[in-house]
Amino acid sequence: MTLLRHATTTKVAALGSITALGCLALTACGSSSLGGSSSSSTSASGSSSTTPAGSSTATLDSALAAKVPAAVKAKGTLTVGSDSSYAPNEFLGADGKTVEGMDVDLFTAVATTLGLKVKFQSAGFDTIILGVNSGKYSAGVSSFTINADREKQANMVSYFSAGTQWAVKKGNPKKVDIDNACGLNVGVQKGTVEIDDLTARSKKCTSAGKKPINQVVEELQSKVTADLISGKVDAMSADSPITLYAIKQTGGQLQTAGALYGTAPYGFVVPKTQTAFADAISSALQVLAKSGVYKNILAKWGNTSGAVTDFAVNPSVS
Repeated sequence: MTLLRHATTTKVAALGSITALGCLALTACGSSSLGGSSSSSTSASGSSSTTPAGSSTATLDSALAAKVPAAVKAKGTLTVGSDSSYAPNEFLGADGKTVEGMDVDLFTAVATTLGLKVKFQSAGFDTIILGVNSGKYSAGVSSFTINADREKQANMVSYFSAGTQWAVKKGNPKKVDIDNACGLNVGVQKGTVEIDDLTARSKKCTSAGKKPINQVVEELQSKVTADLISGKVDAMSADSPITLYAIKQTGGQLQTAGALYGTAPYGFVVPKTQTAFADAISSALQVLAKSGVYKNILAKWGNTSGAVTDFAVNPSVS
């Protein structure tokens, strides 16, 4: 898997309501900031807004803050790249500008623990790691599934576990069998590992003399979900938190298809040269887990089943 957003695994939107099923913008209310730092986000149009910090038990850990590299501290407010179309992990809030979601809350809590401030900026999912490496972003926070290819490009700190989950329209009118999806139209987000998975499945179809799977690739996960609701596609494939959230937010119009598979860790992304910063993030996550803040954030977004206990830097993966 190259890019499960999950890395292939993608994302978009927070705990809120769907604002226009036509474009299926999944949005939510609530602050995305935790602790004493402020969080701001930049929309695709370039505008930005700063929101006040929300209440949280995440607090500054002076000992860990002292371990943050001077070059990172010197930036003042860190710019974080995030594909804000992957609810409930990262998505645009009701104002259409502020990036919110589970990943935003988690990384903001990490920043608070390390004495840092962060500004989330919307970006195309497949551009974020490049942006981290070029210095455009200090970190990438966008439901990146950790895999060997990504670890070659950047440091990745594990913080959550997700898998791939398909969805179909309620009642499964097309009788979709994920293990025999030959000839079906399947929606998927650009740049995700789900694309790799669908490509491999399609190859099995053609090798058996059957029709290939037609991948309907969209830039935004929210558009993938909209395609399924409208009937443009027969099924969609995305990271499990995103699929389950979409089902919840679409008022009973969708349901899961098949079992969860391909479980893998998500990772925060920082430059390959910033191993010390990655270690500090890992230590901050351990502090948040011990204090209960980590689990509280996952519970807020209904994702406690994805909790991990090992916040490893560049864990061994296939």
